[in-house]
Amino acid sequence: MPASSSQKDTQTAVICVLYSCGASAGSNPAYLKAARDLAQHFYENDIRLVYGGGTSGLMGQLAKELVSLSGPQAVHGIIPRALLRVEQGYQGDDNDLSPSLHDEAGKVERVIGSGGPSSSVEYGSVTVVPDMHTRKRLMAEEVRNGGPGSGFVGLPGGFGTIEEIMEMTTWNQLGIQRTGVVLLNINEYWDGLLLWVQAAVAEGFLSREDARILVQIQQPNQVFAALGQYRLSKDRLHLVWGDE
Repeated sequence: MPASSSQKDTQTAVICVLYSCGASAGSNPAYLKAARDLAQHFYENDIRLVYGGGTSGLMGQLAKELVSLSGPQAVHGIIPRALLRVEQGYQGDDNDLSPSLHDEAGKVERVIGSGGPSSSVEYGSVTVVPDMHTRKRLMAEEVRNGGPGSGFVGLPGGFGTIEEIMEMTTWNQLGIQRTGVVLLNINEYWDGLLLWVQAAVAEGFLSREDARILVQIQQPNQVFAALGQYRLSKDRLHLVWGDE
């Protein structure tokens, strides 16, 4: 059963890397079903979703479904200001959605739907940021600060999805972050990427140990276990980083 409101502060946080698939649900109904099933899995395991703030395609489906099950506090979208103009789920333009809310470093511009009436409550709370780099950094920070078993999950998507998955995998290899990176391989969508990883090992560009940084699963209900059982690569670098 989901946790009570008094337990929310220790709730597991999971980032789903879904940026590029926000524009499309894909051509196979299995992808949308996977997004709905993943929302149910998150609900049953009291997992909080941190994602790119999209309102359409797989991104929107997952966020909307989880909000309907767990409430708006279970979903946090982080979206660059420029993308608000193409997201149909936010009423008004990017100037009148809410008052400005800048932090000292200029990372956060405003928060939409953080408890008050807003069109974005349908998709949870939404933080508007100035650029893509800030978006990714804030998502990574939130998942690093999550409870045990927090991590990154990639559903099928396009260039943006694969770029963010590879960045989180590289950050793990370099010692910037320690959380799991999981591919939800619906309809064998990620087989090409996984074959490339095998080729990189065979050709001496990647160790077999580091190849295990990227974990694949076939079913949405395997996410919680895959992240909970995640083990760090013995070959990952132990470097000292700042606030990457």
